[in-house]
Amino acid sequence: MLLYGRNPVLEALRDGRVSELLVARGVEQSFVRELERFDVRLKWAPRIELDQIAGTTQHQGVVAEVEDLKWAEVDDILDRADERGEPLLMVLLDGVTDPRNLGAIIRSAEVLGAHGVVVEERRSAPLSPTVAKTAAGATSWLPVAQVKNLPRFIDALKEDGVWVYGAAGEAATDLRRLDYDRRLALVIGAEGEGLRRLVREKCDELVAIPVRGKVQSLNASVAASILIYQALTSRETR
Repeated sequence: MLLYGRNPVLEALRDGRVSELLVARGVEQSFVRELERFDVRLKWAPRIELDQIAGTTQHQGVVAEVEDLKWAEVDDILDRADERGEPLLMVLLDGVTDPRNLGAIIRSAEVLGAHGVVVEERRSAPLSPTVAKTAAGATSWLPVAQVKNLPRFIDALKEDGVWVYGAAGEAATDLRRLDYDRRLALVIGAEGEGLRRLVREKCDELVAIPVRGKVQSLNASVAASILIYQALTSRETR
């Protein structure tokens, strides 16, 4: 798989997944020195060649050949929480098919300290170079798992003592009024459509993010970031 963009490529290098690097002539020497710290041969090419290979001008002067991104297992997410000695916090995505939204949610989840992201097999963007680029390298560090049926997976989580909160703009419960000091899954719906009816019905609580402006809805990745941040800061203040 081709990966482009400086942060994603550097994270892939740290993870040992890069087999070849193509670098645009004329990139600044400070970045070249950073690349040279890794035991991977640099190949030089005109920037226009990188444009053609990456299919975009947004490669930031570097394209890498890497192992394909692989889906994690749900157990990897559970293990991550146990290893950190923290109550589980995972993010479930219901129909987030835009790769940039998926990448942004993965990035926020990793940066803020969630333990992993779960998507439904047929209702998600694939793990692609665009996802990796938008995630700024977080795909190298955060488990992202697939399940075949999200409502059934939610049932299994609840049987295992995990509480499930779903984001819904029209919900009566303010996200600031919930108890986050428990094993928890946050569910984010598709852009524009929100959560499917069956997924909504499976949630223990539907929560809303208070808005004060004229626009009454948030981008899915922004909503996910706010909910993750609220959950983690609420735990820290207890």
